[in-house]
Amino acid sequence: MRHRAVSRLARRWIGPWLALAFLAACGDGRDVLPPPPEGTVRIATYNVHYIRLDTPEGPWSVADWERRRGPLTRAVTATKADIVAFQEMESFRAGSDGSVNLARDWLLAALPAYRAAASGDWRAFPSTQPIFYRTEALELLDQGWFFFSETPDEIYSATFDGSYPAFASWARFRDRRDGAAFRIVNVHFDAYSRSNRIRSAELVAARIGGWMASGESVVLAGDLNAIAGMVPHDILERAGLSFAGIRGATFHMNRGLDVIPAIDHVAYSGAVRAAPPMVLRRRFDGEWPSDHYPVAVDLRF
Repeated sequence: MRHRAVSRLARRWIGPWLALAFLAACGDGRDVLPPPPEGTVRIATYNVHYIRLDTPEGPWSVADWERRRGPLTRAVTATKADIVAFQEMESFRAGSDGSVNLARDWLLAALPAYRAAASGDWRAFPSTQPIFYRTEALELLDQGWFFFSETPDEIYSATFDGSYPAFASWARFRDRRDGAAFRIVNVHFDAYSRSNRIRSAELVAARIGGWMASGESVVLAGDLNAIAGMVPHDILERAGLSFAGIRGATFHMNRGLDVIPAIDHVAYSGAVRAAPPMVLRRRFDGEWPSDHYPVAVDLRF
């Protein structure tokens, strides 16, 4: 979710529940998630919020990032995930060219067990939605992207209603342990345009439909800015994806306010969910690493 969308969602969802929000649980009591069951791949999705390079202090500034980066490292580590699909992993200022990505570069240095897929030179590959993977467990086979646009194969093309560019990144992996191959598609749908969300879901459904028809196992992960039962969610279900059924909040307004039902999701085809989905609702070192919680699902292919 992008920051300016918070007030709109707050008006829509909080309303008479605002008083209860301040009594909402700030965590699920877990320090870390349990190890994934044997023979599974743990897939996490995590919106980590963009960084404003031209803002020295305050929320989402460079100074704020310097406070958050240690807690964020610990949050990612605590998921024990084989794959982490990130959204809003960008550092920008007006006119910036995408060559600076503080969060990506920090985490890759701090977490040497991971490498970044769905990533590359910003002029040829959009940098805001990398997919981290554990090299000990997984081999990267291919990667790519498409934009939620009338011209989806044109990089940085505007969305259907002309707003800021939004896209899906994807990567194909082979599990080194059992040889299973699968594709993960990492998405971030528009927070404040219903028509963009719907048309983006339709485009994703069309793209993954071809992969699924060819026999591929496909996983969708990301911030849909839609709860179960909304049109984008239903479009993807009709395309053949099974949603993991995440309960409770995944976006907490950077305050631990667990009011809005899950908008971060994992869905899959050609796989079986091996355990209930997990949401890591807690602070790290007294800080919220992001305004979203990390979500993790164990899948068996």
